[in-house]
Amino acid sequence: RIRRELDKLDDNLLNIIKKRTTLVNLVIHNKKFKKDIVDKKRISVILKNIAKKSKRKNIDPQITNRIWKSMIRAFIDYEFRNFNKK
Repeated sequence: RIRRELDKLDDNLLNIIKKRTTLVNLVIHNKKFKKDIVDKKRISVILKNIAKKSKRKNIDPQITNRIWKSMIRAFIDYEFRNFNKK
């Protein structure tokens, strides 16, 4: 029963990742240069906000930090791979 719930949750996460990818595609189209892909200041702000929100929601901030860093890296890689395809 718990595993079924986890599977359902995984499906929901996949749908969210698909929506995020759609938004990232829009971001790619608005960037003029490849050097604009990595915005260290924005990444820092995102990670700080996620840490604050995690604490407020009583979620271990180490978990969310690792997830977001991984997701950010994956989407930066995606942007580099798809930048010239726009």
